[in-house]
Amino acid sequence: MDSLFIIGFAAAIVIGISLGLIGGGGSILTVPVLVYILGVEPVLATAYSLFVVGSTSLIGSFTYMKKQLVDYKTAVVFAVPSFIAVFLTRMYLVPALPDPLISIQGLEVSKNTGIMVFFALIMLAASYSMIKGKKETKEEESSKVKFNFPMIALEGSLVGVLTGIVGAGGGFLIIPALVLLAKLPMKMAVGTSLLIISAKSLIGFLGDLGTQTIDWTLLLSFTALSIVGIFIGSALSKKINDKVLKKGFGWFVVIMAIYILGKELL
Repeated sequence: MDSLFIIGFAAAIVIGISLGLIGGGGSILTVPVLVYILGVEPVLATAYSLFVVGSTSLIGSFTYMKKQLVDYKTAVVFAVPSFIAVFLTRMYLVPALPDPLISIQGLEVSKNTGIMVFFALIMLAASYSMIKGKKETKEEESSKVKFNFPMIALEGSLVGVLTGIVGAGGGFLIIPALVLLAKLPMKMAVGTSLLIISAKSLIGFLGDLGTQTIDWTLLLSFTALSIVGIFIGSALSKKINDKVLKKGFGWFVVIMAIYILGKELL
């Protein structure tokens, strides 16, 4: 058990490094590490993930703020509906999910299994986005397209519900939305995304305080190591090719998603 805890807390540093390097991916690692290595129950693990990713992303966003790479106007338009959605999801939807989640002709899928399978599917979607990447052109960055407030707000609401269910920060969904709908340059989209993720995740965690029993020693220790990791990641980001890193991380996520699906369904 002690060796598993050492591995789990070492993984916390890796989670922070991933956020520091690519501005996302923290929650993709956090939930599986908490569930499979530290033995945290899945619903509680999604709550812990919100706090860990939210706190770590907040620290990471300060670096982008100093470089003036955060669009506060876009962040507000995206974040407000997202805040409401994630809080209501954690407060009412997640506790209301039945257990078993599905029961058809003797086939039962528990609430915990359903959450982990859904999370694995989200991981596969995230990995596709990371592996495929997005070709940025000067035309795209310079083109003036009308700021699509309704679509940005709708995307914020959908990401908020997703965040609430699986405890994912949603950076892999937020960044494309900011680039395509708000026409932000990639670096500014990453900085804005970190700020949105931090606020959204921490507000979502508040919805759990009345429904979950929190092990603060475990949570704060894990979070502190993750914050150490984001400083390491930020330093390494200057030396490692971002595109190569994203693709490598994407394939790693694919392997983890397949592992989770195999463990839960076989």
